[in-house]
Amino acid sequence: MSDVVEYVDISVPIRTAYDQWTQFEEFPQFMQGVQEVRQLSDTMTHWTVEIAGVRREFDAEITEQLPDERVAWRSTEGSRQAGVVTFHRLDDRHTRVTLQLEFEPQGVVEQAGDKFGMVDRRAKNDLKLFKQFIERRGQETGAWRGTIDRPTP
Repeated sequence: MSDVVEYVDISVPIRTAYDQWTQFEEFPQFMQGVQEVRQLSDTMTHWTVEIAGVRREFDAEITEQLPDERVAWRSTEGSRQAGVVTFHRLDDRHTRVTLQLEFEPQGVVEQAGDKFGMVDRRAKNDLKLFKQFIERRGQETGAWRGTIDRPTP
């Protein structure tokens, strides 16, 4: 398994940053390689991605969601991946968004990309694009303020 941890400081209030992040179907607007995300239910999403010419579709389950704090997920099929995005209030108008991602590279192309730090660079760039997207708008495109409790082991 490989791990990625990246963060970005954004010039919007924590609620604005969090609310925008909950709009998963908007991810293709600021995440390179993400072609489509469909929200199937409060806890399930379906992703279509293309990275380095490799197209994948998979479902991901949202395993925890706490407004203005965190969104965690894990894949339910195919290559294993899981992650969490946390939101940290810096002051009334600034938020730190931190992405932690754990994944299992599949095949030679993904393993080589992982070894050369491509996933880390992609995550860092996607967070910068998220920053530009939300700062340019100044407000979120929507919000989901529901809570999904962490499953008990």
